[in-house]
Amino acid sequence: MKKTLRKLLSVMLVAAVGITSMTACSKKKKSEGTTAAGGQSSGDVDIIIGTANGSLCLAPLHIAIDNGYFEEEFSKAGVTWRVEEIDLNNLSDLVASNKVDASTQLAGAMIPQIDNGLEITFTAGLHTGCTKYYVKEGSGINSIADLKGKKIGVPGIGDSSVIALKRLLYDNGIGVTTENLEVEWVVYGLTDLPLALENGAVDVVALHDPVAYSAEKEYGFKKILDLSTDEKFANEYCCMAFVTTRLAKENPKAAAAYTRAMLKASAFVQANPKEAARIQIEHNQCSGDVEVNASLLASYNYGPSVSIAAVTIENAATELVRIGELKAADPKAFIDKAFTRFDGVPDSYKYENGAFVEVNN
Repeated sequence: MKKTLRKLLSVMLVAAVGITSMTACSKKKKSEGTTAAGGQSSGDVDIIIGTANGSLCLAPLHIAIDNGYFEEEFSKAGVTWRVEEIDLNNLSDLVASNKVDASTQLAGAMIPQIDNGLEITFTAGLHTGCTKYYVKEGSGINSIADLKGKKIGVPGIGDSSVIALKRLLYDNGIGVTTENLEVEWVVYGLTDLPLALENGAVDVVALHDPVAYSAEKEYGFKKILDLSTDEKFANEYCCMAFVTTRLAKENPKAAAAYTRAMLKASAFVQANPKEAARIQIEHNQCSGDVEVNASLLASYNYGPSVSIAAVTIENAATELVRIGELKAADPKAFIDKAFTRFDGVPDSYKYENGAFVEVNN
């Protein structure tokens, strides 16, 4: 593995690929165990927020902790809370056992899990795509339409990159169902995918930043799809805030306060990517270089929104039902389960001149 690649992999997007938090960022955060409004014990709070170190993509969650947006919103709402560092591999189990009430994750990866009974509901969109698809120069593959019959290297069959690509393959008349599968999915570890493409084991790879960023620089791969700029996906969120269905029903005040804090934190990242990168590194929530991390954060749209998040879920669910990827027969019924709006939550915030401005559509 080359030097540049090794350096940039240190800020791997754990949230995007659902892997264990990196040991380089394993130090407990200073805010873990914090409670608001009464200082109750860590086992007796209204909301437990799951977080993970090692993920650049989790910048809004980290900033909500470090800049005090959780403290502010929960205190105003009279909600007690704490942060729990978790292994994102076990997120579904933690939700099912009521050990986590809220966190962030990629919608593409979680939609099938919600369809299979995971009791969570999304509440806001945080940033657009950080996933890219590459081929080798001279491969003869120039677009998604050329992928029929090809081997596609992915981090996991349930990964968000697979869900997005299935939608595009279907648009191009390429079969993606078990009964009519016209591509071959090949699973590799995220850090092994660039070498798999370089060595010819696969024809195309799906990569999340910063692995995508470093592989493109290091190997000169040709990018055939970038979810942050593609017409179909540019206005859809990849990473979104969610709460458990139980919390949404039993304590909407806490769910609303969580959502407001996450909207504010995302707006801060959008306005100050370099400062956000510095804060993450300073608080041992992510390693890497401030300038490189900042450039990656700035390359996505961190402008948050409730309404556009709802559209994201609607688009994905409608297409996945049509393709046959979801068990749900009615997209609307699925959407009503998978997305929830709360009273007292604006559509968005902007961070201007050191202050937050509500944005309502």
